[in-house]
Amino acid sequence: MNKKGSVILETFDSKILKNNPLGDPASRDFPVYLPHSYFSSGKRFPVVYLLSGFTGKGQMNMNINFLSENIQQRLDRLITTRKIKEMIVVMPDCITKYGGSQFINSSGTGRYEDYIIKELIPYIDGKYKTIQHKNSRAICGKSSGGYGSVVLAMKNPEVFGHLCSTAGDMYFEYCYKPDFPQFITDIEHYGKGHNAVAHFVKNEINYKQPKPKYFFNILNIIGMSSCYSPNPAGIKTKGYNFNLPFDICTGEMDNKVFNLWLKHDPVRMIDKYKNNLRQLNLIYLDAGIYDEYNLHCGARIFCNKLKKNNISYIHEEFNDGHMNIQYRFDKTFEIISEHL
Repeated sequence: MNKKGSVILETFDSKILKNNPLGDPASRDFPVYLPHSYFSSGKRFPVVYLLSGFTGKGQMNMNINFLSENIQQRLDRLITTRKIKEMIVVMPDCITKYGGSQFINSSGTGRYEDYIIKELIPYIDGKYKTIQHKNSRAICGKSSGGYGSVVLAMKNPEVFGHLCSTAGDMYFEYCYKPDFPQFITDIEHYGKGHNAVAHFVKNEINYKQPKPKYFFNILNIIGMSSCYSPNPAGIKTKGYNFNLPFDICTGEMDNKVFNLWLKHDPVRMIDKYKNNLRQLNLIYLDAGIYDEYNLHCGARIFCNKLKKNNISYIHEEFNDGHMNIQYRFDKTFEIISEHL
């Protein structure tokens, strides 16, 4: 018999996100999964923070699809079949007007690392029966959520003891740079130069459907630029608050700006945070060998650098691409459960 857990839709009013640069809501709704014995037992539970990919937020994990489980069904099945221990799973909302925050602090989007570390985790620990120790707290996610998991864990090893990343953004030369030339072509649907970008930001990010096929590529580059190379003064000079890592007209690389991006690349961050990474109980990365953003290569490069620094990790690959791979969460939660 399947033992069903409960999902609570939380609402949290953030002081940190108040008056953020994009005017995004400071009040966020997000799901919290509670295992079936939560209300009937007096015990405390480990906690996993599940981060969403670009243009995603926590509530989307609850979507019902044909022949695909939502997160509640998946966790219920894994717990009932004893593949994983009972655990609380928190699914934050860190989306922005530009599609995502990468879960970092940025003067272009807001302080989303601080939001999670300084507000959300204390709130969850204060309200729910959690085991309030890093060894019972994990972070995981796919794509941008995988990126956020790696970065937040390596910067906050006193908070998280375990990290799992499925196809997380890394090695930016492979995962972002191939899309730069196409952006130059795509943005010209909205005008020329800085005016085209300013027009897109002001007028095209809305609920109107359908979106053209080139919309996501434009939004993705804008979203990443707002996180990695913010420029608040650009509002007055260009009409938008970030710098692009290339010339908007010719496409020539602006290495000064792209170097700002590379400072946020997990592959480069290892050098700075290797001692922090050694404090983690679990570092698990996986990616599909046909990943459309070359993130299987990024994971290989990241893990090879961990190996050179004598940092323990687990690395796996699977026979798929980047899209519709939520089924890999089975392995994510299983391996987290083993190490909690």
